[in-house]
Amino acid sequence: MTASTTTWLAPEHPVGPTAAPPRPVARPWRGRPDDPRWARPTLFALLALTAVLYVWNLSASGYANSFYSAAAQAGGSSWKAFFFGSLDAGGAITVDKPPAALWPMGLSVRLFGLSSWAILLPEALMGVATVAVLHAAVRRAFSPAAGLIAGAVLAVTPVAALMFRFNNPDALLCLLMVTAVYCVLRALEHAGTRWLVLAGVAFGLAFLTKTLQAFLILPPLALVYAACAPTRPLRRLRQLSLAGLALLVSGGWWVAIVELWPASSRPYVGGSQNNSFLELTFGYNGLGRITGDETGSVGGGGGWGETGLFRLFDDAMGGQIAWLLPAAFLLLAAGLVVTARAPRTDRRRAAFLAWGGALFFTFTTFSFMSGIFHEYYNVALAPYLAALVGMGATTLWARRDRPAAAATLAAVIVVTACWAYVLLDRTPEWHPWLRWAVLLAGLVAGTLLLRPAQGGRPLTVAVAATALLAALAGPVAYTLYTIGQPHTGSVVTAGPAVTTGFGGFGGGGGQNPGGGFRFQPPGGATTTQPGQPGQRPGQPRTGGLLDGADVSDELAALLEADAGQYRWVAATVGAQKAASYQLATGDPVMAVGGFNGTDPSPTLEQFVEYVEHGDIHYFIAGGMGMGRSGTSEEIATWVAENFTATTVDGVTLYDLTPPL
Repeated sequence: MTASTTTWLAPEHPVGPTAAPPRPVARPWRGRPDDPRWARPTLFALLALTAVLYVWNLSASGYANSFYSAAAQAGGSSWKAFFFGSLDAGGAITVDKPPAALWPMGLSVRLFGLSSWAILLPEALMGVATVAVLHAAVRRAFSPAAGLIAGAVLAVTPVAALMFRFNNPDALLCLLMVTAVYCVLRALEHAGTRWLVLAGVAFGLAFLTKTLQAFLILPPLALVYAACAPTRPLRRLRQLSLAGLALLVSGGWWVAIVELWPASSRPYVGGSQNNSFLELTFGYNGLGRITGDETGSVGGGGGWGETGLFRLFDDAMGGQIAWLLPAAFLLLAAGLVVTARAPRTDRRRAAFLAWGGALFFTFTTFSFMSGIFHEYYNVALAPYLAALVGMGATTLWARRDRPAAAATLAAVIVVTACWAYVLLDRTPEWHPWLRWAVLLAGLVAGTLLLRPAQGGRPLTVAVAATALLAALAGPVAYTLYTIGQPHTGSVVTAGPAVTTGFGGFGGGGGQNPGGGFRFQPPGGATTTQPGQPGQRPGQPRTGGLLDGADVSDELAALLEADAGQYRWVAATVGAQKAASYQLATGDPVMAVGGFNGTDPSPTLEQFVEYVEHGDIHYFIAGGMGMGRSGTSEEIATWVAENFTATTVDGVTLYDLTPPL
């Protein structure tokens, strides 16, 4: 076998260097002088295909999650709403997250006006950027092929394709987490303080995106740097301290302003019970997600799926993320074995430890957390497993002339193909031939890898292509299905419907054949997201906890009349419902009780004062069901007792302008 057939997927340098090799001058269209000719053009092709994948048919989902779209619309018209992450330009209440993920969308709305494209295009671009950063991180310590495989695996992971075309905070969080790992790995090359400080900044911005989830991978990365950086122990400690300071400043400046700002002149902190962002951080959006004790939520525990080691492999989760999870763990173990005798500062072992630690910590947390857990959270795992697959596969491929490496790689391919068969068998009527094709490809590739090397480059390329087909055909098929369907509401899933599921909040089969997510509240009936099968023709949706409301032209025109005279054209219980009316009219709508309808904002006394001052035009009744309690129930009762109801297109509302 020629050298070219044995090294085209090989690591860039032999295992064991203690520092980064000299960096040749890069050329924009060729990359590094020692890169193969195909490296840079293939990267550009990968990024272009990823952009097409994430942007194609993007507007089919409309405003996607109207909760965040309404906040972006508010931020596009009010800088104060933009800064605080207010759901409405009137400044009644914020979303139940910090605002960093809203800022790109709000700026896009300011630049291009309110539209589905203005809301979702920044998310798609974040997806392309995440693939690019992941490729760069893996390629530096391994090879161009390793970086390309990692980027491709991330791009076609179903839950990644879903969330980089959706407007939840997870897209920005994913980009910042990959950036943080990249910066740590760059710092490890020469013990660079600047890169480690930049990693701290990335973690701080990630905290302003989704609070404590940003810190899931912080412990393993800090430990890897402390153990592997090529400098003295005391200097490592000082560098980590500086990175921690950078994290505190980049993530804490906004928190300090919010906590010190007079509460009476800023929006209420949505999701909190005491109008405190710190309470939100450590309660509803923090430790409560782990323990299930989430004050103001609608309940944790078994309603979000059974916890345990195999949670992410079950029916509701498997098709989202688990296609290559077994392979990632196996390749992590193989990579650590291969680099076991390398020096302490070996870059490749540090990379395996960094990406592997990130995967392990996130996987363990998601598997055992008892609080709110949705399938789409699994996008956080996608870059870590993609990196391990790229690094591990090319490491073993370069050593496939050794029986142990060839047998391990063959086992990984066969296990991956068999597991893909299981996942595809959960949708037995959806392309039934595919699971057999994947299984056959995996068995063929695994068998050929166990045979002595022969046949030259053509056979080598054929084996590699067959192995990639076995590994990626299933997730690619799920991803193509996903981008062909609209996704709206608060809870969305990738891929076709599975035959069974958890039930409760996270189960029921995920995506139905029409593309709508079936949500079954505890003890309730299944409902469907906007415009999807399951809704009776002609029946108006008045809105609920996880989806918005249908707003007719007649009702929107009524709300828009004389809108400039009011701080809020309407008030209603629940943020999703309020968001629907706000997006339909372009005018502020107060979400009484926040997302769940359980936040004590506004109080009855505050609401009465708003009404007496003529700040609110209408109150829209109904639609919350289990979410309404406490002050929101008091407000709804008070309105019904003091004002006259009228019905417009099946929606009950009250004009609050007549005297009490």
